[in-house]
Amino acid sequence: MMNRLFWKIFLSFWISLILFAGAGLLAASLFLERTHAQDEIESPRDRHLTYINEARLVAKIEGIEGLKSWLKKLDRTEAIPFLLIDRAGKDLLDRPISSHLAERLDRRRKPRRPTDERRSPGRRDLIQVPGAGEYLLVPNFQAVTLNRVLSRPRVIAPPVIVAAIVSGLVCFLLAGYLTRPIRRLSNATHQFAAGNLSLRVASTMGRRRDEVADLARDFDHMAERLQILIGSQKQLLSDVSHELRSPLARLQVALGLVRQRQQHQTNAELDRIEHEAERLNELIGQLLSLTRLESNTQLTHSEPVDVAALLAEVAENADFEARAANRQVRTINNSLSATIEANEPLLRSALENVVRNAIRYTDENTSVDITLQHDPEHPGWLLVQVRDHGPGVPDDMLTKLFEPFVRVGDARDRESGGYGLGLAIAERAIHLHGGVISASNEPNGGLSVRIRLPLNQAK
Repeated sequence: MMNRLFWKIFLSFWISLILFAGAGLLAASLFLERTHAQDEIESPRDRHLTYINEARLVAKIEGIEGLKSWLKKLDRTEAIPFLLIDRAGKDLLDRPISSHLAERLDRRRKPRRPTDERRSPGRRDLIQVPGAGEYLLVPNFQAVTLNRVLSRPRVIAPPVIVAAIVSGLVCFLLAGYLTRPIRRLSNATHQFAAGNLSLRVASTMGRRRDEVADLARDFDHMAERLQILIGSQKQLLSDVSHELRSPLARLQVALGLVRQRQQHQTNAELDRIEHEAERLNELIGQLLSLTRLESNTQLTHSEPVDVAALLAEVAENADFEARAANRQVRTINNSLSATIEANEPLLRSALENVVRNAIRYTDENTSVDITLQHDPEHPGWLLVQVRDHGPGVPDDMLTKLFEPFVRVGDARDRESGGYGLGLAIAERAIHLHGGVISASNEPNGGLSVRIRLPLNQAK
């Protein structure tokens, strides 16, 4: 039970090897049967005389070269090799001659009586070749081996072809049987990693009862547990965020009442309380936005959005904020006209989060550059690039920038007012639009965030 798939693979290859071996034996058997059938119709001596007559005719018409060609053709078709031997005891095709055959030829060439020299048995086997002397056509029965039989193309080819087709079909079916569920599992893991936690694959395995089906069931069990855990985490985050809103609202009301009683006098402690309450309110708002984005699997509302116009508006608003910190936001080559089907507020929020993050970390007296173009590496996609001129981030943090609450430097983030949620919200929003967001360090300093959006969503 633990090795069901192992036995399927083992037996399939074993059967294929048996088929090939059986094909070889079948080929030899069929050839020998055909040879015996020919012998029943025509005796070996009669066939020998037929070949002698053919050889004489070829020698007379085509000479020694034609005789060589005829002999090669005969050698490819006959399991019994026929040697054409001259007076010196050499074969016309330089094939080896056994000592037993050489002795037998010597005895045949010697006449029994001087008066019977003209009627020597060897005379009937002689083949006169103009300009090349006399040759003797002799069958070499001792050279008939299994290897020679199997090496005849017309003998071995049909069974081997049949065996190859059958075994190839078996291997093809086995490969499909093994790879189809593995491809389903691979696609499922990609979709699961992309956020589709409700995906299950065991039902697509049919009646399989092997290790692959066990793996599919284990995957479903893992997916179910992860879905429950992540769902609980999201629900907890959402509940806590909502619960924090109520005491925070009461705190802000109480703060306003205190200020009224003091007739709006300046108080550093109250200002500090108000500042921290605003920050807490902003954090709760971002947490609620993140939980809403993570709970959605597709856009609830979409409309045609001009990406260039949206970027120009985001850049103008961000530039107004950046100038207060001796920074600026620029759009470069933003003349491209591109309209996609998107949720305008959600896409705007994603772009604003990325741009504000760049403003936060670019050096003073530098700019945040925003470019829009068709992606040169992916036809049919738009590429939005937001590049700052700050210190960048460590390479091992590039893939973690879009995770919630991830900070490159805690002290720097506290000073800048960041919570580690802006890029996470942007990543979820871009993902809902079918896009991809990534970050990389520039060679001459600074961080670039690239947002790719598919054009095929445009109506």
